[in-house]
Amino acid sequence: MAIFFNILLCYRYLATGESYRSLAFSFRICHSWISIIVRQVLSAIRNKMTDIVMPAPTENQHKRNALEFYKRWNFPNCCMAIDGKHVRVVCPPNTGSLHFNYKEYYSVVLLALVDADCKFVAIDVGAYGGEGDAGVYSKSNFGKKIAAGSFNLPPPAVLPNTTTLQPHVILGDSAFTLTENMMKPYPQTLSASDTTIAAYNYRHCRARRTTENAFGILSQYFRIYFTPIGVKNADTIDDIIFATCLLHNMLRDSKIPYPEENTHSNPPIPAETFSPLAPSQNRRPSFAARHVREVFKDYFNKDAGRVGWQNNIINRTRYHDDELSSN
Repeated sequence: MAIFFNILLCYRYLATGESYRSLAFSFRICHSWISIIVRQVLSAIRNKMTDIVMPAPTENQHKRNALEFYKRWNFPNCCMAIDGKHVRVVCPPNTGSLHFNYKEYYSVVLLALVDADCKFVAIDVGAYGGEGDAGVYSKSNFGKKIAAGSFNLPPPAVLPNTTTLQPHVILGDSAFTLTENMMKPYPQTLSASDTTIAAYNYRHCRARRTTENAFGILSQYFRIYFTPIGVKNADTIDDIIFATCLLHNMLRDSKIPYPEENTHSNPPIPAETFSPLAPSQNRRPSFAARHVREVFKDYFNKDAGRVGWQNNIINRTRYHDDELSSN
């Protein structure tokens, strides 16, 4: 009975974001015990559930993810999408400006790899909000493995309906550096004047939307993200974020929906619940990385890889942009 009570209390805390004092009043328990119970349950979730709902990905899992990305989001050879978000926190004691980010609030960074079903494949939690995006990714455990070629990414595979070999890739945004295994959109200034680039950017951003969906669903499941996390202990903050991501995966596997779920549009996220990482600066990609993106771009603009509706979407977007610029 005590175990059930402790789990219920912790889940209530994560789902509502109530303060410890509010929970103490609701559960008729001393608020100093609330923090102890929450820490114990969070630690148990992290220790017992990680290998079950977020195991280290294997090559076969990456291949299954790539197949799902192609079936659902029309992007072949894509194993995952990546995104980093600033999670608001109350400044932990004795940390100075380490957590103060470019948005001018205190945060820790949640860096996540997401599959085609909006589940977290791997996460890295705890980087200071004031740390640059390059440092966050390069210092993360999976960032180091990807750079070293030890993250079990499959070997290059033929693009559907062609004989062209392409590497398996991860889809990022402007916060990440273009590499042979990390794709990012072309600059917006180029897509405005080149329909082939606009087509690539549309297909890229459509597939990478799974990250925004995942963070939106996460915040709907766990309203603790609606306000700054008011825990003083930095390790407990990390455990809160890690545990909610594990529980998110469990709920996705159980097919329990959040209200009004629609994975084809971004779930509603209150303003500033999560903020993106800052765009990368002055990191010139290699020729090989640019070539991989060019091959994808050409593929999406030929019959072998084009989808029927993409030109309508692109033309509609360009018309809307022209209307805005003329007003």
